[in-house]
Parts: sequence; C-alpha cells; structure tokens
Amino acid sequence: MTGPLSGYRIIDMTSVVSGPLCTMMLGDQGADVIKIENPDGGDFTRAMSNRRGDLSAPFINNNRSKRSLAVNTKTKKGLEIVKKLAADADVFIQNMRPGVIKRIGLGEEVIREINRGIIYVSISGFGENGPFAERPVYDPLVQALSGLTTIQAGSDDERPRLVRTIVPDKLTGVMAAQAITAALLERERSGEGQHVRLSMLDSVISFLWHSDMGSQTFVGGEFPQEAAQSFIDLIYETLDGYISVAVNTDKQWLNLANALGHPEWLTDERFKTPALRHKNINDRLNLTQEVLRTKSAKDWLEILEAADVPCAPILRRRDVASHPQVIANQTVQEFPHHAAGQLRQARPAATFSRTPSKIKRGAPILGEYSEEALRNLGYDEGLIKSLIQDGVVGVPDKK
Repeated sequence: MTGPLSGYRIIDMTSVVSGPLCTMMLGDQGADVIKIENPDGGDFTRAMSNRRGDLSAPFINNNRSKRSLAVNTKTKKGLEIVKKLAADADVFIQNMRPGVIKRIGLGEEVIREINRGIIYVSISGFGENGPFAERPVYDPLVQALSGLTTIQAGSDDERPRLVRTIVPDKLTGVMAAQAITAALLERERSGEGQHVRLSMLDSVISFLWHSDMGSQTFVGGEFPQEAAQSFIDLIYETLDGYISVAVNTDKQWLNLANALGHPEWLTDERFKTPALRHKNINDRLNLTQEVLRTKSAKDWLEILEAADVPCAPILRRRDVASHPQVIANQTVQEFPHHAAGQLRQARPAATFSRTPSKIKRGAPILGEYSEEALRNLGYDEGLIKSLIQDGVVGVPDKK
C-alpha cells in the first residue's frame, strides 16, 4: 500500500484552485482521483499562460496524481457515466456556484441515492445562503469581505492591501482536504456518509480569528479600531540586501543587543520587559535597523546565528530551491512528465513513516483517462467509439 488514502476513490468535479488543490493533496496521499472535465476546454486553468506540452504551470501544480475523464454532463449519457463512477466512490466533490450542481443533475440527493455512504463535498465562495451566495467569487473579493485586506494594511486608517498570493483559494483547499479525511474517518466508525460544506469566506475568517481578531473576541469589550503592533516589518536592510530578524524572549533580546554591539539597550527603560518592548516596538525596531545597515547580509547572518538570534535570509523565488535547508528537507524535487517534460515541484508537505505519499502521475491531458474509465465501467468498444463521436466523451487528439 502506498499512501495513507490508498484504496479510496474520489470523483472530482472541481476547477481552478481551491478544489483541485484539495484533491491533489488527497491524490498524493494515495487516493484514486478521477477529475471530471468538460470536453470543451476542461478546467479553466488549462488555458492559462506559462505553458509547455500544451499544459499550463497553474494546471500542472494543482492537478497531479489525478486522471482526467472528459464528459459532457449536459447530455443524458454523460450524466449516466458520472453516476456509474459515483456508485463505488468514497468522495464526490464539487466547487460550482451554489445551485449549479443540482441543476446539472448531480446534487447530493441524486448521488446519495446511488451511493448511501458517499462523502459529498461542496466548496463555495461566500457560502450557500445569504446575499452574496450566488455571486461570482474570486480570491480578492474574499480577501476584501473577510477583513484580510485591512489586516494586511496594518490599520483600519490605512489603504487596504491584498496579500500577494491567493490565500483564500489555497487555504480553503487545505481545509477541505482535512475535512474530507475527518469525514472518512467518521464513516469508518458509523458506516454513514455525510455532506461536508465549506466556503472560502468561512475558511479565511476562521484562519484570521486565531491571531488577528482579538479586538472582537470579548463580547461587550470590543473596540472599533484594530492597528498593527508596528508598521515596521521585520525585514531589515543591510549593506547589500535584506534579512529577517525576530526576537521575543528576554534571552533572545539579550543575545540581539549584545550581538549588535549595544548592551546599553538592556538597561534602557523602554526595553526592560517584554511588555515595554512591545509598547515601544517602533523605537526598538528602528534602532535595530540602524545597526543592521552597517554590515553585509552574510556578515550579520553569521553573527546573529552564532549568538542564537532567530534570523533568516530573504530569498527570491529563483533562490528557494537551492537553499541548503530546502535541499536538506528535499522539499523541491524534479519529476518527469510525459507531455510537459521535466518538472520542478514541491513534494507533499506531510510525510508518513509507514505509508509514504507518492506522486503517482503528473497532471493529465484533458480526457487522457476517458477510454480506460469507460472500459472499467463495462462499456464495449463500439459504444465507447460512439460516445466519442457524439461528443459525449472527449479524448486527447491523436498525434
């Protein structure tokens, strides 16, 4: 057995990032993921830029360890194929706008009538009810509605700022993967399937509450404006580049002051306790910055590391894979792809001592698994050919 989810089958009717990232994680962990796509183009991310071998990097990086079945679900025969696949599946997952999957004819009632024990998963943007439920959703809109943009700005008085990566999409995918494994575990005990629902908005608000919503935590003790503890990032300029330095404990503050050659900071009334250092954070960070400008990044990292001060270099994207720690972790690896050539990707983050994750296959060409899937469902060659000719099923172009 390879992967802790080996033996589970997932019918994946998701697209873009939130759903595909979720199912890719489960596929890497051993699940058999069958990605259902429209023969006319498939997942939207297939058409995005940065391409090789007729595959885009965004699609490749969210859809490995899956098989693609291209089916026109607007046809009766296409719906029948998906229903047959669902009959012995463990999970059915979709991230269409609320109500769409039911109109297609693959709502929970339909799928559960076929398979009572299935875990049915619905990912939405804003939720399934309420004034925003049926609106189109993209990552920046969720960042806006969740409060993330004002948190990123540092203060309610500052211009809101987007986080420059699609946190809502990716976070929702990770949370969905965890919820699915929890539902599968519960089914092992009860024998019952259930409907797992989550939205990008709920995922981000939950994520933020752990560290950024203290002003709203105590009922009756709310305060209207939340400001960052400092507008100075823990990114410091040196003579030739940038580093990050972060200290919290008394011991770390002692080590930093001595390493920077300013032991007098230790007796400064502004910095004598953690509470005072927090209150006077801007003064403390400005003093630190003034000193760090006097030497190179390499010199300071060596000095700070020797003094046991938490620090790290600032890496550009092109430098990440070659950093010694990333190499030691074997985080970024190369994999051959039959259409796109040699790829560089991050391996699955979690490792398992007994059932290791494995990237079973690279991201599929649209419809690459269609014919095999139909054969496995018992369709004869003549009917398969007819379904392809009628446009019910899509297959890759024969070149």
